[in-house]
Amino acid sequence: MAATLAKGLPEPDDAYAYEFKWDGVRGLAYVRDGEVCVESRNLLDVTGQYPELVDLGEKLAGRTAVLDGEIVALDSRGRPSFQRLQSRMHVGSAAAVRRRMADVPVAYMVFDVLYLDGHLVTKLPYTERRQLLEGLPIAGPHVQIPPTTIGHGKAVFEASRNNELEGVMAKRTDSVYEVGKRSRSWLKVKLHRRQEFVIGGWTTGEGRRAGTIGALLLGYYDDGKFTYAGHVGTGFTDRLLEELRKEMAPLVRTDSPFDTPTPRLKNPTFVEPKLVAEVEFSEWTRDGTLRQPSFKGLREDKDPRKVVREVPIG
Repeated sequence: MAATLAKGLPEPDDAYAYEFKWDGVRGLAYVRDGEVCVESRNLLDVTGQYPELVDLGEKLAGRTAVLDGEIVALDSRGRPSFQRLQSRMHVGSAAAVRRRMADVPVAYMVFDVLYLDGHLVTKLPYTERRQLLEGLPIAGPHVQIPPTTIGHGKAVFEASRNNELEGVMAKRTDSVYEVGKRSRSWLKVKLHRRQEFVIGGWTTGEGRRAGTIGALLLGYYDDGKFTYAGHVGTGFTDRLLEELRKEMAPLVRTDSPFDTPTPRLKNPTFVEPKLVAEVEFSEWTRDGTLRQPSFKGLREDKDPRKVVREVPIG
């Protein structure tokens, strides 16, 4: 179940439960007979990337469950950092995962339960599913059940701002879990504008970044057309630039993948639109490009063809 972007907090306030919005990657955890399988939003098995989460099998020994939550990497102040999580998202070998576990441990913020002990519970209202979730003995060093508050949306939103989080989730207390749907029963209210874009290429850098990536060319899909959304040239570390170079190298193509016009670009290299980037920005310009964008990281849990321009409701 996915949430709809909203311009502001909904009304009536007491019809919604408010949770912090966690800056990570979505994960479904399947627990059965002590075994755990973690699946990404695009149905990939990512269990091997996050071995910390297999503790769920021991905590729920003898029980079956399907849990929904967000996998995050916390910084020194206890705040989720999507950029820190990058070093855990694109690791190939088990040995490399073990090495990075010590430097960048992850936590699973569980916010819903879909199946429990032989019963599908998606048709139960949010409040009843939440009660079931809070009754599970899963809390530990790498698994948490974050708090929820019915009503008091402004206070939760301000707490999110004060703690430099991403925003809040507002979920109708009577809402069922709509599998595979983007629902208006769940709303995401963000402190900053931010969404996914598909990478269509890059331009070559200058100065210190001469010979490498200067800016990524971004797009999204609109009625099946790959639409140019501008470029992003900030937010990169040297390590990220090297990872991006390796990821894009086999995707290079001779012509532009965009179905809409692009401005005159200096030294562009185009790629197949296969990689998805998370980008923060201040606003959309009148000509439909991003103003003051900043790169936050690559996403491996999003189907590029499903990346669209998010238009907030309300």
